[in-house]
Amino acid sequence: MIIDSSRAGRARIIGLTASTAAIAVFVSACGGTGGGSASSPKDFSYLTNVENTTVKTALGTLSEGACAAQNKALPLKVDTVPQTGLDQKLQLLAGQDALPVQFAAGNAPALTDQLYKSGKIADLETKLKELGVYDRIEPSAVSTIKALYDGKVEVLPYEYNIEGIFYNKKIFSENGLSVPTTWDALVADAAGLEAKGVQPFSASGQQGWPITRLVSAYLYRSLGPDALKDVADGKAKLTDPDYVKAAEEVARLGRKGYFGKGVGSIDYDTAFNTFLTGKAAMFYMGSWALTNIADPEQNKVGAENIGFMPFPAVSGGKGSIDQYPSNVGLAMTLGDKTFDSKVGAWVKCISENYGSTALKDQGSISGFKSDPPVEDPNALTGQVRTTIAESKQNVLWFEALFSTKATTVSQTNAAGLANGSLSAQKFMQTVQDALSGK
Repeated sequence: MIIDSSRAGRARIIGLTASTAAIAVFVSACGGTGGGSASSPKDFSYLTNVENTTVKTALGTLSEGACAAQNKALPLKVDTVPQTGLDQKLQLLAGQDALPVQFAAGNAPALTDQLYKSGKIADLETKLKELGVYDRIEPSAVSTIKALYDGKVEVLPYEYNIEGIFYNKKIFSENGLSVPTTWDALVADAAGLEAKGVQPFSASGQQGWPITRLVSAYLYRSLGPDALKDVADGKAKLTDPDYVKAAEEVARLGRKGYFGKGVGSIDYDTAFNTFLTGKAAMFYMGSWALTNIADPEQNKVGAENIGFMPFPAVSGGKGSIDQYPSNVGLAMTLGDKTFDSKVGAWVKCISENYGSTALKDQGSISGFKSDPPVEDPNALTGQVRTTIAESKQNVLWFEALFSTKATTVSQTNAAGLANGSLSAQKFMQTVQDALSGK
């Protein structure tokens, strides 16, 4: 672990840091098993956050092309709200049994699962198999979705992302660096760059998750792919020494200044711009960044000068360098009671055509297969697509299996971990307390 290209990640990020209070009200509003009105919908209504333009643009293209017949029978109707108001809008609609046909299902997997259990969300594995298009989803995307949603397919993979470190090839070449394959080598390279006046990493401490992603990546490399599942299952605690060590390793990067000045107040767009204008050598991010990288107005470095590498191995660790964190972006799902034959026709057409359309028009990688094959906008996109296709085992992100409260606590305290105002021990204790309901 998951849209206007410059705002794509921001949409995803803000969603994962929604307030616990709003989420609690949302879940309360979704109690019971009614699932909403069973009347046939009059349009293919779609609610998402205003910042996410990739999905709605692709759906608009399909409505005028490959899915024109489906659109004529059930017209696409897009409604958006600011990301900060999405949960409030959803809670209102859920309480009125008036959720749209398709919608962003919530900001944490636990919340989406609650919607499913309350009868609001369709069993998409069953629906897709009935429509004969279940095989249109990449197996790796299915695996990620099921890992997030307790073995069920509750969302569609309009995005499918793996995460790793994007790096500036020109900076690496000018400083005699090769791609580091171990954590120790990565830290040594960062030290060398810092000594030469080059900022090693760009990251958003304000958003929080770009910092906690580094912690989980280290955990997966050091303790193996079950590191955070063990925490969720109560077999381990974040305060155990091996877990605190992961947070300490990331905190050390911050103390040495490798994230640059004021990392705690740096927002997502600024962090992205720092990397794409050549002011930082490396940027841990998901493959949704490819859309930004393919845009010459944003990318002043040039797509040909950016590489992608996996998070490096930890010496003696139980994890593997080819286990990539993955996610499906801001989850999109469909209502159960409104899923009639016309909606099914739309979903079938989307499953057969979305992958190619999003990649061709926007350079966006989804979890739908691209058929017929689409030429990659650049070599980097081709590399990442190949990596996704060849992935045998993926892992999740730091907060993927956390409660909504723990997610919020983790991401709001990450800035302190990165800027040195919060120790690794204190950070992990604070998040563990939230997980334990304290």
